[in-house]
Amino acid sequence: MPQATRNDVLKALDEIIDPVSGRTVVQQDMIQGLVVRDGHVGFALEVDPKRGAEAKPLRQACENAVRALPGVLSVTAVLTAHTDAGVPRSPHARHQHGPAPQAGIPGVGAIVAVASGKGGVGKSTVAVNLALGLQALGFKAGLLDADIYGPSVPRLLAITEKPEADGNKLVPVVKLGLKTMSIGFLVEEDTPMIWRGPMVQSALTQMLNDVAWAPLDILVIDMPPGTGDAQLTIAQRVPLTGAVIVSTPQDIALIDARKALAMFRKTEVPVLGIVENMSTFVCPHCGHESHIFGHGGARETARALDTPFLGEIPLVCAIRETSDAGTPIVAAAPDGPEAHAFLLIAREVAAKLGSPQRAAPHIVME
Repeated sequence: MPQATRNDVLKALDEIIDPVSGRTVVQQDMIQGLVVRDGHVGFALEVDPKRGAEAKPLRQACENAVRALPGVLSVTAVLTAHTDAGVPRSPHARHQHGPAPQAGIPGVGAIVAVASGKGGVGKSTVAVNLALGLQALGFKAGLLDADIYGPSVPRLLAITEKPEADGNKLVPVVKLGLKTMSIGFLVEEDTPMIWRGPMVQSALTQMLNDVAWAPLDILVIDMPPGTGDAQLTIAQRVPLTGAVIVSTPQDIALIDARKALAMFRKTEVPVLGIVENMSTFVCPHCGHESHIFGHGGARETARALDTPFLGEIPLVCAIRETSDAGTPIVAAAPDGPEAHAFLLIAREVAAKLGSPQRAAPHIVME
């Protein structure tokens, strides 16, 4: 069956009349960020902020029109809005007097954010191996890639298939036993997501609320780096059970890690602890340990900020190689020392969540 093209999608959307103006959504330039890939379509529908959630039926009509096209496998539409002053804003945006009420995700127990104050510290590698480690401990775990601009989960788990729709919800892609979702499932790896802040916020909201996550014991969220709008959207609108901060040992990374920690404290999200990634380089030939980025900086920062220290992850080729190959170390070599380091952190996180460990698998943790 031939796949729908961008022009096919725009033609279908040009049949949808906005009841407020009497014109089509295409005529009013309401369709933004349109992505068409291998039968999977994503776009944002921009409306006046005064309409807010009342525009949901219009969004649903747009989704239905595109979904009816031959060759379309899935449709993801997000609802965003502009202020009268021209500043983009989500219809779900936080009110001036405080954050919107937080609602849990039905069927999901704990929600844990894995965050960093900056990129390049291995946060995504820690997030995926933490989720796999929790699964190895017997929990039903899921993984949400919340980095819209630089999604890593498709590569880390070698996922090429696209999520399918089940009624009004997307069905997460299951890989290595994990339920996963990422905007990277819908776009080519080298295609930039040229989306404004409110579009990102709405996409994150829908990936949390419009995905069939249940049943899950723990959902791990791989947060985007930094402390901007996307991070605040999740911290303020999602009932996070706790956050894990990832940093490398050197001072320049720890400065930003402190900022991430402060953000979660200001938004009243419990910080479960700090992980020191790339802690020690182990030569694959002689086994000699070198502290390329320093050592112990995250532990000392945790002590100074009265925050638990969750553990150290070594800088070894095996972690990088298995991540690049799409089979992270906890799945590729569960009995090895590198997986053991992640499993110890997973056990610490599980203990701090107050969740009893399920029937333990074959993995031996000394």
